[in-house]
Amino acid sequence: MTRVHEHLVETRQGSVATLRIDREEALGALSRDMVAGLGDYFRAVRGSDIRVLVLTGTGRGFVAGADVGEYAHASRAEFDAYQRLSRSVFGELEQLPQPTIAAVNGYALGGGFELALCCDFIVASTAARFGLPEVKLGLTPGGGGTQRLARAIGTRATKELVLTGRVIRPDEAQRRGLLTQVMEPDELVPHVAGFAAELAGHAPLAIREAKRLIDDGVQQPLDVALTAEQAALGRLFDSEDGREGIAAFLEKRDPRFTGR
Repeated sequence: MTRVHEHLVETRQGSVATLRIDREEALGALSRDMVAGLGDYFRAVRGSDIRVLVLTGTGRGFVAGADVGEYAHASRAEFDAYQRLSRSVFGELEQLPQPTIAAVNGYALGGGFELALCCDFIVASTAARFGLPEVKLGLTPGGGGTQRLARAIGTRATKELVLTGRVIRPDEAQRRGLLTQVMEPDELVPHVAGFAAELAGHAPLAIREAKRLIDDGVQQPLDVALTAEQAALGRLFDSEDGREGIAAFLEKRDPRFTGR
């Protein structure tokens, strides 16, 4: 276990890293310093040998939004600077080449929900709660909630959640297509560990290319995305991992992928 920040703890299991937000007394609420620490960590992950990143919280909170008390007396300039920082850091998480999993153990509200939406997968315990309650403060979501959520579940469903500020349970979040799986709290950590290990065991070049193709392709015309898909497949065919995967299949053995 490595404490990479006062409120951020990393553990490694092979090529899987788990970053735990450790601010239990505040349900994981994000201060400006914590957001900056997340940015530093995500930038370090990008160039590392980590193959899968898991993000989780502590106790009853995943991340219960921004630290409202911190910006309650901020100037407009200070508030805007915090929002720009959050947007940049959340974008860094979303754009990581490695697969990312949000293991949501508790409250994921406001910025916490937005942080989870930046991950490739969201796995939740039955104790998790999701919501964008900013309208109840006279504000709107500012970390991508109106946009990433609308792209995930559609505009009408997003308007209902954002305009009411309603908090939803995991069963509803799963029905809306937001969650990969829901399980009992004591099953969350072992399940996510197994899922992450499965992803880490696949060819890292192929995993990264597939993630990039899906994320980029939905923003592109179909013919452009299909051309990119074929180009990526050709590169992978020429890679050492591509040759190893084909050879292992023919030789009926497990492949030994190296990321080259």
